[in-house]
Amino acid sequence: MDKKTENIKISALGGIGEIGKNMYIVEVNDDIYVLDAGAKVPGGDMLGIDMVIPDISYLIENKERVKAIFLTHGHEEQIGAIPFISKKIEVPVYGTEFTLALVKERMKEVGLNSFSLLNVISSSTRLSFENVSVSFFRTNHSIPDSVGICLHTSHGAIVHTGDFIFDQNRLSKKPDIGKMAMIGEQGVLCLLSDSINAEKPGYTTSEAVIGQEVASLFHHTKGRIIVATYSSNIQRIQQVIQAVYETNRKLVVVGKSMMKTIEIAVELGHLSIPEDLIVPVQKLRDISEHETVVLTTGHQGEPMAALHRMAKQSHKFIQVKKDDTVLIAATPIPGHEVIFAKVIDIISRLGANVVHSQKQVHASGHGSQEELKFMLNLMNPKYLIPVNGEYRMQKSHEKIAKEIGLGDDEIFVLDKGEVIEYKDGRMQPSGRIYAGNTLIDGLGVGDIGNIVLRDRRLLSQDGILTVVVTINKKQRTVVAGPEIISRGFVYVRESEALLTEAGKVVEEILAKCMEEKVIEWSSLKLKMREALNQFLYEKTRRKPMILPIIMEI
Repeated sequence: MDKKTENIKISALGGIGEIGKNMYIVEVNDDIYVLDAGAKVPGGDMLGIDMVIPDISYLIENKERVKAIFLTHGHEEQIGAIPFISKKIEVPVYGTEFTLALVKERMKEVGLNSFSLLNVISSSTRLSFENVSVSFFRTNHSIPDSVGICLHTSHGAIVHTGDFIFDQNRLSKKPDIGKMAMIGEQGVLCLLSDSINAEKPGYTTSEAVIGQEVASLFHHTKGRIIVATYSSNIQRIQQVIQAVYETNRKLVVVGKSMMKTIEIAVELGHLSIPEDLIVPVQKLRDISEHETVVLTTGHQGEPMAALHRMAKQSHKFIQVKKDDTVLIAATPIPGHEVIFAKVIDIISRLGANVVHSQKQVHASGHGSQEELKFMLNLMNPKYLIPVNGEYRMQKSHEKIAKEIGLGDDEIFVLDKGEVIEYKDGRMQPSGRIYAGNTLIDGLGVGDIGNIVLRDRRLLSQDGILTVVVTINKKQRTVVAGPEIISRGFVYVRESEALLTEAGKVVEEILAKCMEEKVIEWSSLKLKMREALNQFLYEKTRRKPMILPIIMEI
């Protein structure tokens, strides 16, 4: 670099201590560069939430310093936050052709139709900014057009691997191993490396093995086949298409996410589909069952949602039935293992044949321990930050790095918001920035917080009790009520005595308040809530949400 880099800071707004929501911040002098901007599927405790993205308050506060966002590939975990960031900050976004095609679709979904800030790069692109130059290198992953990112500074390169595997049998474009080794020889200051499979020894299963298993299953199955997979797993979709073609079947694609991704992949040359192979779902009845293959995915490309509806017989077009073969070419999203197992159980009860983990029909897109070691040896970094994984995965990655020679003070297992700084010739902790979650619910972005989630949790546990009272404020008398309405607390027909008694408790409280001239709404509501809380807990050992409604005439 021509210009001396005085100061380097690295932190994460997401993607560490969790799977998904990847967003890493590199600050070089006064400039901020963002590596990936992803979302994650909410856990079971986030009731009704559709998606979780990083809280970008730090970027908004420093928006004049944010110079670029670089994307490694097109999974939701890497691009899901882009549409929401674009509404808050005008910043150039750089990604490969396929990645940005998927970003455009996400932006259209939230009503954004201007793509002027999206810039297409390839693995050979080199960009220049005031304090850094940026290059890219091709990686292999379960989605096409994936790259690693390299920020060149005067102290060495800062490299983000993105998600990667080293699959020796892949027929698609090979990873830029030579370029990775060259970057390593030139000097890597800090490596941010994928940790998801850091606990798994050996190498990740080759896609060639999966292709053989899928083909074998199709050749040995006589009835209808339903395949559930991630819409972004283009290699898996190509394997299914090839098997459909070889066995003279027809393919029915179910799910907007899947269909759109297939269209984009075909248009950009990442997917090859023989003519007349795909049949519209509306014409499903026109083809015999032994010729039918259904390819499905759910909302945001998650594979189990639509399959669940098919199993529960509530899908508009397709219902799983006896003698179907259901191929689940996916692994469960962390936190969704129970739902995954439940769907398999329902399908099994219907008499269908379920194929999932007992055969090798899905391979991870993340490198196992030997591949992580290979990346470390290629890059030979001064410092390592294990990223993209839960804490235990980051710790496993740390252990691997120590095995190949990195010291305790050369590996940083960070928490979200924790900053490390390169200063006086060494990397060291340097305070924190704010890092939290922004919850997406329907059209609402960030309007659901901890208080609303707490209320939803309470409602889901003990239900709600509404007390309606009409008061004449001047005469200080109760004109009507109290009327008690219960939802999710007790079965009203069998609990009339309890609710009548609860009504009397409210009457007594109101009478006492009128007598003492307490007619402020907040005070009345508080006293009603306290009295009912105590009474109902004594009688039922439950704590429903109590909602007093006072009307005035």
